[in-house]
Amino acid sequence: MNDSNVALNPNGGAAAGHRIAQPALHVDLMQAVVHPINMHLAWKRVKSNKGAPGIDGMPIEDFPAFARTHWVTIRQALLEGRYRPSPVRRVMIPKPDGGERALGIPTVLDRLIQQAIGQVLTPIFDPQFSESSFGFRPKRSAHGALRQVQDHIKAGYRIAVDLDLKKFFDNVQHDILMARVAKGVSDKRLLALIGRYLRAGVMIGECVQPSEIGTPQGGPLSPLLANILLDDLDRELERRGHRFARYADDLLVLVKSLRAGQRVKANLTAYLDRRLHLPVNEAKSRVAPIDACVFLGFTFRRGKLRWSDAALADFQHRIRRLTGRSWGVSMSYRFEQLAQYVRGWMGYFGISQYYRPVPELDEWLRRRARMCYWKQWPQTRTKVRNLLALGVSKKAAILTAISAKSYWHLSRSLATQTGMTNDWLYAQGLVSIRGLWMKAQGYT
Repeated sequence: MNDSNVALNPNGGAAAGHRIAQPALHVDLMQAVVHPINMHLAWKRVKSNKGAPGIDGMPIEDFPAFARTHWVTIRQALLEGRYRPSPVRRVMIPKPDGGERALGIPTVLDRLIQQAIGQVLTPIFDPQFSESSFGFRPKRSAHGALRQVQDHIKAGYRIAVDLDLKKFFDNVQHDILMARVAKGVSDKRLLALIGRYLRAGVMIGECVQPSEIGTPQGGPLSPLLANILLDDLDRELERRGHRFARYADDLLVLVKSLRAGQRVKANLTAYLDRRLHLPVNEAKSRVAPIDACVFLGFTFRRGKLRWSDAALADFQHRIRRLTGRSWGVSMSYRFEQLAQYVRGWMGYFGISQYYRPVPELDEWLRRRARMCYWKQWPQTRTKVRNLLALGVSKKAAILTAISAKSYWHLSRSLATQTGMTNDWLYAQGLVSIRGLWMKAQGYT
Protein backbone atom coordinates (compact mmCIF):
# COMPACT_ATOMS: atom_id res chain seq x y z
CA MET A 1 0.00 0.00 0.00
CA ASN A 2 1.25 3.49 -0.85
CA ASP A 3 2.33 5.17 2.40
CA SER A 4 0.59 8.38 1.40
CA ASN A 5 -2.71 6.54 1.67
CA VAL A 6 -1.95 4.60 4.82
CA ALA A 7 -2.48 7.57 7.08
CA LEU A 8 -5.97 8.26 5.84
CA ASN A 9 -7.23 4.71 5.97
CA PRO A 10 -9.54 4.72 9.00
CA ASN A 11 -9.46 0.94 9.22
CA GLY A 12 -5.75 0.34 8.96
CA GLY A 13 -2.38 1.92 8.48
CA ALA A 14 0.22 3.06 10.93
CA ALA A 15 -0.17 2.26 14.60
CA ALA A 16 -1.80 5.00 16.62
CA GLY A 17 0.75 4.67 19.39
CA HIS A 18 3.64 5.86 17.24
CA ARG A 19 4.74 9.45 17.64
CA ILE A 20 6.55 11.84 15.41
CA ALA A 21 9.84 12.94 16.90
CA GLN A 22 9.87 16.58 17.99
CA PRO A 23 10.97 18.56 14.95
CA ALA A 24 13.65 21.18 15.35
CA LEU A 25 13.50 24.63 13.79
CA HIS A 26 15.59 23.65 10.75
CA VAL A 27 13.77 20.40 9.96
CA ASP A 28 11.52 20.08 6.90
CA LEU A 29 8.31 20.63 8.84
CA MET A 30 5.96 20.16 5.89
CA GLN A 31 7.32 16.66 5.45
CA ALA A 32 6.55 16.07 9.14
CA VAL A 33 3.01 17.39 8.62
CA VAL A 34 2.18 15.01 5.75
CA HIS A 35 4.04 12.05 7.25
CA PRO A 36 1.71 8.99 7.22
CA ILE A 37 1.88 8.46 10.98
CA ASN A 38 1.12 12.11 11.70
CA MET A 39 -1.77 12.13 9.23
CA HIS A 40 -3.17 8.94 10.67
CA LEU A 41 -3.19 10.41 14.18
CA ALA A 42 -4.76 13.60 12.81
CA TRP A 43 -7.50 11.61 11.09
CA LYS A 44 -8.29 9.72 14.30
CA ARG A 45 -8.69 12.99 16.17
CA VAL A 46 -10.83 14.63 13.47
CA LYS A 47 -13.01 11.53 13.18
CA SER A 48 -13.54 11.31 16.95
CA ASN A 49 -14.49 15.00 17.14
CA LYS A 50 -17.08 14.50 14.36
CA GLY A 51 -18.38 17.94 13.44
CA ALA A 52 -20.58 19.43 10.76
CA PRO A 53 -19.66 19.65 7.06
CA GLY A 54 -17.87 22.68 5.66
CA ILE A 55 -18.82 24.64 2.55
CA ASP A 56 -18.39 21.55 0.34
CA GLY A 57 -21.15 19.72 2.21
CA MET A 58 -19.00 16.62 2.71
CA PRO A 59 -19.86 14.71 5.91
CA ILE A 60 -17.03 13.10 7.79
CA GLU A 61 -18.29 9.61 6.84
CA ASP A 62 -17.60 10.29 3.15
CA PHE A 63 -14.07 11.55 3.63
CA PRO A 64 -12.13 8.22 3.57
CA ALA A 65 -13.39 7.44 0.06
CA PHE A 66 -12.52 10.97 -1.07
CA ALA A 67 -9.03 10.69 0.46
CA ARG A 68 -8.26 7.37 -1.24
CA THR A 69 -8.88 9.04 -4.60
CA HIS A 70 -7.42 12.49 -4.05
CA TRP A 71 -4.89 12.40 -1.20
CA VAL A 72 -1.80 11.78 -3.36
CA THR A 73 -2.54 14.93 -5.37
CA ILE A 74 -3.35 16.96 -2.24
CA ARG A 75 -0.18 15.78 -0.51
CA GLN A 76 1.92 16.83 -3.48
CA ALA A 77 0.25 20.24 -3.54
CA LEU A 78 1.07 20.69 0.14
CA LEU A 79 4.72 19.74 -0.37
CA GLU A 80 5.02 22.09 -3.35
CA GLY A 81 3.31 24.98 -1.57
CA ARG A 82 0.36 25.04 -4.00
CA TYR A 83 -2.47 23.99 -1.69
CA ARG A 84 -5.23 26.55 -1.17
CA PRO A 85 -7.62 26.09 1.79
CA SER A 86 -11.35 26.52 1.33
CA PRO A 87 -13.27 29.31 3.10
CA VAL A 88 -14.95 28.35 6.34
CA ARG A 89 -18.71 28.10 6.76
CA ARG A 90 -20.17 30.67 9.15
CA VAL A 91 -22.34 29.24 11.93
CA MET A 92 -23.83 31.29 14.76
CA ILE A 93 -24.26 29.55 18.12
CA PRO A 94 -26.06 30.99 21.15
CA LYS A 95 -24.08 32.11 24.19
CA PRO A 96 -25.29 31.60 27.77
CA ASP A 97 -25.64 35.38 28.20
CA GLY A 98 -28.07 35.60 25.32
CA GLY A 99 -25.68 36.73 22.62
CA GLU A 100 -24.23 34.76 19.73
CA ARG A 101 -20.75 33.50 18.89
CA ALA A 102 -19.59 33.17 15.29
CA LEU A 103 -17.93 29.86 14.45
CA GLY A 104 -16.08 29.07 11.25
CA ILE A 105 -16.50 25.45 10.18
CA PRO A 106 -13.68 24.27 7.86
CA THR A 107 -14.12 21.40 5.42
CA VAL A 108 -13.17 17.95 6.69
CA LEU A 109 -10.02 18.09 4.55
CA ASP A 110 -8.96 21.41 6.04
CA ARG A 111 -9.74 20.20 9.56
CA LEU A 112 -7.46 17.22 8.90
CA ILE A 113 -4.60 19.37 7.59
CA GLN A 114 -4.96 21.89 10.43
CA GLN A 115 -4.93 19.07 12.98
CA ALA A 116 -1.79 17.62 11.38
CA ILE A 117 -0.10 21.05 11.50
CA GLY A 118 -1.06 21.47 15.15
CA GLN A 119 0.44 18.08 16.05
CA VAL A 120 3.77 19.12 14.54
CA LEU A 121 3.81 22.64 16.01
CA THR A 122 2.67 21.77 19.54
CA PRO A 123 5.96 20.03 20.54
CA ILE A 124 7.83 23.10 19.29
CA PHE A 125 5.84 25.81 21.07
CA ASP A 126 4.12 24.19 24.04
CA PRO A 127 7.24 23.54 26.20
CA GLN A 128 7.94 27.28 26.09
CA PHE A 129 4.49 28.33 27.30
CA SER A 130 3.83 29.65 30.79
CA GLU A 131 2.94 27.32 33.64
CA SER A 132 -0.02 29.64 34.21
CA SER A 133 -1.47 28.97 30.75
CA PHE A 134 -4.03 26.13 30.78
CA GLY A 135 -6.17 26.35 27.67
CA PHE A 136 -5.94 23.74 24.91
CA ARG A 137 -2.64 22.32 26.06
CA PRO A 138 -1.60 18.69 26.58
CA LYS A 139 -2.34 17.44 30.12
CA ARG A 140 -3.83 20.81 31.11
CA SER A 141 -7.41 21.86 31.65
CA ALA A 142 -9.76 24.48 33.01
CA HIS A 143 -9.77 22.60 36.32
CA GLY A 144 -6.03 23.23 36.62
CA ALA A 145 -6.58 26.96 36.09
CA LEU A 146 -9.28 27.00 38.77
CA ARG A 147 -7.07 25.19 41.27
CA GLN A 148 -4.23 27.63 40.59
CA VAL A 149 -6.58 30.53 41.32
CA GLN A 150 -7.51 28.81 44.59
CA ASP A 151 -3.81 28.52 45.49
CA HIS A 152 -3.33 32.26 44.90
CA ILE A 153 -6.37 33.03 47.07
CA LYS A 154 -4.94 30.92 49.90
CA ALA A 155 -1.70 32.88 49.58
CA GLY A 156 -3.60 36.11 50.29
CA TYR A 157 -4.28 37.38 46.76
CA ARG A 158 -7.99 38.07 46.98
CA ILE A 159 -8.47 40.96 44.55
CA ALA A 160 -9.06 39.95 40.94
CA VAL A 161 -8.24 41.82 37.75
CA ASP A 162 -10.78 40.32 35.38
CA LEU A 163 -9.78 41.26 31.81
CA ASP A 164 -12.09 40.55 28.90
CA LEU A 165 -10.44 40.68 25.49
CA LYS A 166 -12.97 42.20 23.09
CA LYS A 167 -13.87 39.57 20.46
CA PHE A 168 -10.37 38.15 20.73
CA PHE A 169 -10.49 35.70 17.84
CA ASP A 170 -12.00 38.34 15.54
CA ASN A 171 -9.31 40.92 16.36
CA VAL A 172 -6.10 38.93 15.96
CA GLN A 173 -3.68 40.82 13.69
CA HIS A 174 -2.26 38.41 11.12
CA ASP A 175 1.15 40.05 10.82
CA ILE A 176 1.69 40.12 14.59
CA LEU A 177 0.64 36.49 14.94
CA MET A 178 2.74 35.25 12.01
CA ALA A 179 5.81 37.05 13.37
CA ARG A 180 5.52 34.97 16.53
CA VAL A 181 4.89 31.74 14.62
CA ALA A 182 8.00 32.44 12.53
CA LYS A 183 10.13 32.43 15.70
CA GLY A 184 9.66 28.67 15.91
CA VAL A 185 9.08 27.78 12.26
CA SER A 186 11.52 28.37 9.41
CA ASP A 187 9.73 26.25 6.77
CA LYS A 188 8.41 28.90 4.39
CA ARG A 189 5.87 26.51 2.87
CA LEU A 190 4.31 25.87 6.27
CA LEU A 191 4.33 29.56 7.19
CA ALA A 192 2.65 30.38 3.88
CA LEU A 193 0.04 27.66 4.43
CA ILE A 194 -0.82 28.95 7.93
CA GLY A 195 -1.13 32.44 6.45
CA ARG A 196 -3.53 31.11 3.81
CA TYR A 197 -5.67 29.51 6.50
CA LEU A 198 -5.87 32.87 8.27
CA ARG A 199 -6.90 34.59 5.03
CA ALA A 200 -9.14 31.82 3.64
CA GLY A 201 -12.29 33.87 4.14
CA VAL A 202 -15.77 33.09 5.43
CA MET A 203 -18.72 31.86 3.39
CA ILE A 204 -21.82 33.84 4.41
CA GLY A 205 -24.82 32.79 2.36
CA GLU A 206 -23.56 32.63 -1.21
CA CYS A 207 -20.75 35.14 -0.76
CA VAL A 208 -17.17 34.74 0.46
CA GLN A 209 -16.13 37.46 2.87
CA PRO A 210 -12.35 38.04 2.96
CA SER A 211 -10.64 37.63 6.35
CA GLU A 212 -7.90 40.25 6.62
CA ILE A 213 -8.00 40.11 10.41
CA GLY A 214 -8.85 37.46 13.01
CA THR A 215 -8.64 33.69 13.22
CA PRO A 216 -11.90 31.74 12.94
CA GLN A 217 -13.14 29.83 15.97
CA GLY A 218 -13.90 26.27 15.01
CA GLY A 219 -10.68 25.16 13.35
CA PRO A 220 -8.27 22.77 15.14
CA LEU A 221 -5.33 25.14 14.66
CA SER A 222 -6.90 28.31 16.13
CA PRO A 223 -6.39 27.43 19.85
CA LEU A 224 -2.66 26.83 19.36
CA LEU A 225 -2.28 30.06 17.39
CA ALA A 226 -4.10 31.90 20.19
CA ASN A 227 -1.67 30.52 22.76
CA ILE A 228 1.30 31.48 20.59
CA LEU A 229 0.06 35.06 20.36
CA LEU A 230 -0.93 35.41 24.03
CA ASP A 231 2.36 33.92 25.23
CA ASP A 232 3.74 37.46 25.02
CA LEU A 233 1.13 38.53 27.56
CA ASP A 234 2.00 35.61 29.85
CA ARG A 235 5.69 36.48 29.71
CA GLU A 236 4.95 40.11 30.52
CA LEU A 237 2.83 39.10 33.52
CA GLU A 238 5.61 36.80 34.75
CA ARG A 239 8.22 39.52 34.22
CA ARG A 240 6.19 41.79 36.49
CA GLY A 241 5.84 39.03 39.10
CA HIS A 242 2.04 38.74 38.91
CA ARG A 243 -0.06 35.80 40.07
CA PHE A 244 -2.46 34.78 37.30
CA ALA A 245 -4.22 32.02 35.42
CA ARG A 246 -5.14 32.08 31.74
CA TYR A 247 -7.39 29.74 29.79
CA ALA A 248 -7.32 30.77 26.10
CA ASP A 249 -8.57 34.38 26.16
CA ASP A 250 -9.98 34.14 29.71
CA LEU A 251 -7.53 35.85 32.05
CA LEU A 252 -7.61 36.41 35.81
CA VAL A 253 -4.80 38.28 37.60
CA LEU A 254 -4.72 38.13 41.42
CA VAL A 255 -3.38 40.98 43.56
CA LYS A 256 -3.67 42.03 47.22
CA SER A 257 -5.36 45.43 47.00
CA LEU A 258 -7.88 47.35 44.90
CA ARG A 259 -5.31 50.07 44.26
CA ALA A 260 -2.81 47.53 42.91
CA GLY A 261 -5.58 45.97 40.82
CA GLN A 262 -6.50 49.26 39.17
CA ARG A 263 -2.84 49.91 38.35
CA VAL A 264 -2.40 46.41 36.88
CA LYS A 265 -5.58 46.73 34.83
CA ALA A 266 -4.48 50.05 33.33
CA ASN A 267 -0.98 48.76 32.54
CA LEU A 268 -2.20 45.53 30.94
CA THR A 269 -4.81 47.36 28.88
CA ALA A 270 -2.10 49.65 27.50
CA TYR A 271 0.26 46.73 26.90
CA LEU A 272 -2.33 44.70 24.98
CA ASP A 273 -3.24 47.67 22.81
CA ARG A 274 0.35 48.74 22.14
CA ARG A 275 2.11 45.38 21.79
CA LEU A 276 -0.52 42.98 20.45
CA HIS A 277 -3.14 45.43 19.11
CA LEU A 278 -5.83 43.63 21.10
CA PRO A 279 -8.62 45.79 22.53
CA VAL A 280 -9.93 45.23 26.06
CA ASN A 281 -13.68 45.23 26.59
CA GLU A 282 -13.95 47.84 29.32
CA ALA A 283 -17.64 47.11 29.90
CA LYS A 284 -16.86 43.51 30.90
CA SER A 285 -13.47 44.08 32.57
CA ARG A 286 -13.16 45.07 36.21
CA VAL A 287 -11.22 44.99 39.45
CA ALA A 288 -13.16 43.38 42.28
CA PRO A 289 -12.89 41.04 45.26
CA ILE A 290 -12.50 37.48 44.03
CA ASP A 291 -15.81 36.50 45.66
CA ALA A 292 -17.60 38.75 43.17
CA CYS A 293 -15.94 37.29 40.05
CA VAL A 294 -16.87 34.47 37.71
CA PHE A 295 -14.04 32.56 36.05
CA LEU A 296 -14.60 29.66 33.66
CA GLY A 297 -18.15 29.18 34.94
CA PHE A 298 -17.20 29.15 38.65
CA THR A 299 -17.22 31.54 41.58
CA PHE A 300 -14.87 31.50 44.56
CA ARG A 301 -16.76 31.88 47.85
CA ARG A 302 -14.30 32.00 50.74
CA GLY A 303 -11.86 30.25 48.46
CA LYS A 304 -14.27 27.39 47.73
CA LEU A 305 -15.34 26.56 44.20
CA ARG A 306 -19.02 26.92 43.29
CA TRP A 307 -20.65 26.75 39.90
CA SER A 308 -21.95 30.17 38.91
CA ASP A 309 -25.61 31.18 38.89
CA ALA A 310 -25.42 31.53 35.10
CA ALA A 311 -24.01 28.01 34.73
CA LEU A 312 -26.78 26.60 36.93
CA ALA A 313 -29.46 28.51 35.01
CA ASP A 314 -28.12 27.17 31.71
CA PHE A 315 -28.12 23.63 33.15
CA GLN A 316 -31.71 23.89 34.33
CA HIS A 317 -32.81 25.35 30.99
CA ARG A 318 -31.30 22.41 29.14
CA ILE A 319 -32.85 19.88 31.56
CA ARG A 320 -36.28 21.47 31.05
CA ARG A 321 -35.87 20.99 27.30
CA LEU A 322 -34.83 17.36 27.68
CA THR A 323 -37.73 16.66 30.05
CA GLY A 324 -40.32 18.71 28.19
CA ARG A 325 -43.77 17.11 28.12
CA SER A 326 -44.22 17.96 24.43
CA TRP A 327 -41.09 16.09 23.32
CA GLY A 328 -42.60 12.96 21.79
CA VAL A 329 -39.82 10.44 22.34
CA SER A 330 -39.56 7.21 24.30
CA MET A 331 -38.47 7.40 27.92
CA SER A 332 -35.46 5.22 27.18
CA TYR A 333 -34.24 7.66 24.53
CA ARG A 334 -35.02 10.62 26.79
CA PHE A 335 -32.99 9.08 29.63
CA GLU A 336 -30.14 8.33 27.22
CA GLN A 337 -29.96 11.98 26.15
CA LEU A 338 -30.30 13.15 29.75
CA ALA A 339 -27.49 10.87 30.89
CA GLN A 340 -25.19 12.11 28.15
CA TYR A 341 -25.79 15.75 28.99
CA VAL A 342 -25.80 15.45 32.81
CA ARG A 343 -22.62 13.33 32.85
CA GLY A 344 -20.86 15.86 30.64
CA TRP A 345 -22.02 18.81 32.75
CA MET A 346 -21.10 17.15 36.04
CA GLY A 347 -17.78 16.01 34.56
CA TYR A 348 -16.89 19.70 34.40
CA PHE A 349 -18.95 21.36 37.16
CA GLY A 350 -18.84 18.42 39.57
CA ILE A 351 -15.69 19.84 41.18
CA SER A 352 -17.93 22.45 42.84
CA GLN A 353 -17.35 22.25 46.59
CA TYR A 354 -20.87 23.48 47.45
CA TYR A 355 -23.10 20.51 48.31
CA ARG A 356 -26.38 22.21 49.27
CA PRO A 357 -27.96 22.49 45.78
CA VAL A 358 -26.97 18.95 44.76
CA PRO A 359 -29.77 16.99 46.51
CA GLU A 360 -32.28 19.67 45.50
CA LEU A 361 -31.28 19.31 41.84
CA ASP A 362 -31.49 15.53 42.14
CA GLU A 363 -35.01 15.73 43.56
CA TRP A 364 -36.04 18.22 40.86
CA LEU A 365 -34.73 15.95 38.09
CA ARG A 366 -36.59 12.93 39.48
CA ARG A 367 -39.80 14.96 39.70
CA ARG A 368 -39.47 16.01 36.07
CA ALA A 369 -38.91 12.37 35.09
CA ARG A 370 -42.11 11.34 36.93
CA MET A 371 -43.97 14.13 35.15
CA CYS A 372 -42.82 12.77 31.78
CA TYR A 373 -44.04 9.28 32.64
CA TRP A 374 -47.41 10.67 33.78
CA LYS A 375 -47.74 12.54 30.49
CA GLN A 376 -47.00 9.36 28.52
CA TRP A 377 -49.86 7.53 30.27
CA PRO A 378 -52.69 9.47 28.57
CA GLN A 379 -55.69 7.33 29.54
CA THR A 380 -57.04 7.07 33.07
CA ARG A 381 -57.11 3.29 32.87
CA THR A 382 -53.46 3.32 31.74
CA LYS A 383 -52.48 5.43 34.72
CA VAL A 384 -54.34 3.14 37.13
CA ARG A 385 -52.94 -0.03 35.57
CA ASN A 386 -49.34 1.24 35.68
CA LEU A 387 -49.61 2.53 39.23
CA LEU A 388 -51.06 -0.77 40.40
CA ALA A 389 -48.21 -2.63 38.68
CA LEU A 390 -45.78 -0.42 40.58
CA GLY A 391 -47.31 -1.40 43.94
CA VAL A 392 -49.62 1.57 44.56
CA SER A 393 -52.89 0.83 46.40
CA LYS A 394 -56.04 0.67 44.26
CA LYS A 395 -57.66 3.62 46.00
CA ALA A 396 -54.60 5.87 45.68
CA ALA A 397 -54.12 4.85 42.05
CA ILE A 398 -57.71 5.69 41.09
CA LEU A 399 -57.83 8.99 42.98
CA THR A 400 -54.55 10.13 41.43
CA ALA A 401 -55.52 8.99 37.92
CA ILE A 402 -58.82 10.90 37.89
CA SER A 403 -57.36 14.07 39.40
CA ALA A 404 -57.63 17.24 37.30
CA LYS A 405 -54.48 18.73 38.80
CA SER A 406 -51.47 19.52 36.57
CA TYR A 407 -48.87 17.01 35.47
CA TRP A 408 -46.26 18.91 37.49
CA HIS A 409 -48.40 18.86 40.63
CA LEU A 410 -49.19 15.15 40.35
CA SER A 411 -45.52 14.28 39.75
CA ARG A 412 -45.08 14.95 43.47
CA SER A 413 -48.15 13.10 44.68
CA LEU A 414 -47.85 10.24 47.15
CA ALA A 415 -49.01 7.74 44.54
CA THR A 416 -46.48 8.70 41.85
CA GLN A 417 -43.62 8.83 44.35
CA THR A 418 -44.65 5.53 45.97
CA GLY A 419 -44.87 3.83 42.57
CA MET A 420 -42.06 5.50 40.69
CA THR A 421 -39.51 5.27 43.47
CA ASN A 422 -36.01 6.69 43.20
CA ASP A 423 -34.57 3.21 42.74
CA TRP A 424 -37.13 2.39 40.06
CA LEU A 425 -36.26 5.56 38.12
CA TYR A 426 -32.55 4.77 38.32
CA ALA A 427 -33.30 1.23 37.11
CA GLN A 428 -35.01 2.77 34.05
CA GLY A 429 -31.86 4.71 33.20
CA LEU A 430 -32.20 8.04 35.02
CA VAL A 431 -28.86 9.37 36.25
CA SER A 432 -28.25 10.58 39.79
CA ILE A 433 -26.82 14.09 40.04
CA ARG A 434 -25.79 13.42 43.63
CA GLY A 435 -24.05 10.19 42.61
CA LEU A 436 -22.11 11.97 39.88
CA TRP A 437 -21.15 14.78 42.26
CA MET A 438 -19.93 12.28 44.88
CA LYS A 439 -17.84 10.55 42.21
CA ALA A 440 -16.35 13.86 41.05
CA GLN A 441 -15.43 14.68 44.65
CA GLY A 442 -13.69 11.32 45.06
CA TYR A 443 -16.13 9.90 47.62
CA THR A 444 -17.00 6.81 45.55
